[in-house]
Amino acid sequence: MFTATDEIMLPTTVTGSWPRPRWYEQNLGGTPLSTRLNDAVFREQFLDATKAVVSDQERAGLDIVVNGDYHLDDDLGGQSWALYPLERLSGVELVNRTATVAWTHAAGTLLNEVQGGWRFPPVVDRIGVHVPYEFDKIWRSAQSLTDKPVKIGTISAQTAAAFMGNASTYYDDDKRQLMWDFAELMNGQLRILAVAGCKVIQVEDPMIHFFAQFADSREHVDFLVDVLNREIAGLDDCEVWVHTCWGNPNMQRVGDVSPYAPSFEDFLYRVNCDVWTLEMCDRDFQDLEQFSRYADATKKIAIGIISHRTLQVDATDAIAANIRRCLEHIAADKLVLSSDCGFGRAGFNRLIAYHKSAAMVRAANRVRGELGFEVTSPRNDDPLTQLDIPPLSPTDPARSSSV
Repeated sequence: MFTATDEIMLPTTVTGSWPRPRWYEQNLGGTPLSTRLNDAVFREQFLDATKAVVSDQERAGLDIVVNGDYHLDDDLGGQSWALYPLERLSGVELVNRTATVAWTHAAGTLLNEVQGGWRFPPVVDRIGVHVPYEFDKIWRSAQSLTDKPVKIGTISAQTAAAFMGNASTYYDDDKRQLMWDFAELMNGQLRILAVAGCKVIQVEDPMIHFFAQFADSREHVDFLVDVLNREIAGLDDCEVWVHTCWGNPNMQRVGDVSPYAPSFEDFLYRVNCDVWTLEMCDRDFQDLEQFSRYADATKKIAIGIISHRTLQVDATDAIAANIRRCLEHIAADKLVLSSDCGFGRAGFNRLIAYHKSAAMVRAANRVRGELGFEVTSPRNDDPLTQLDIPPLSPTDPARSSSV
């Protein structure tokens, strides 16, 4: 059900996270959002930061905005993306957190330092929701500031479960029952968000595309598809997005091989979502041509058209050229434009994230105009809204043409 992208040609958005303002220093630390909002300092910082990120995106001209993941803690390399749902569970050991994933990064490398420092609570009993996720309150804090749809995202249950060690006699080592239980719990939290009125819900990085590249993993991929469909079941009044990328700890890709082709049929035909998002720009659009083979698929495709890893702001001409390249394989009414992944997992700053987004909108408008579609007028591109310009006289042509 297209509740956000309907009637918008080449809609623009970003994945989810956004660099935090430097003055936003407070964290949740596993406590309920409602509890922390009773702290006057946290409340002011969290709500003002949310106002800032929504304002940034509206001025840049994005069609669908995000809350920047400002409910997540500012921690090592974006660990809170996975930790937020885990530390709100019962049936886990919150005190003695462990390095639960066997990373294989070489000593002395950035990924070894970042992911080697991550610690997650192991599961010790059957899991339940101990602290509500309060996605509805997170959404309202942003949606109350804008008429544009606000997209709220969360790590997928199956991926979050993969970060946990298993010290429980209830769950087997393959974690399949753990993933299924987690998917059911997450579904309950997402349904609360949908009932609150959110029209765009994004589940991030299920492991389907990681395992689909291995021929001997088909049975496990089938299971992961079933788990994901359980997680997003019943969100009928929402536009459900499934985001996939190849890692984003401290802006890093976690592996050298990143093929999407083996998972196309899974995401386009078997996963019950409305929009599939892919990291493409930073991969030189590998596998893009595959979409020509699946023209009958009804899903919309959100292509990462700007990189979340490069600090150089993408040139408008280059983005527009890549949009035209995408249109060779994806119909215009199915194409959504986004960032490859989030900007807020350490490394970026707000100014770069903002201007990358504005460049994407500018390029989208260029291609919209070429195709005869409606063109938007973002405040970012208005000459009179630029901060550092010489004073204009009443007879200046720039004033008369803009007013």
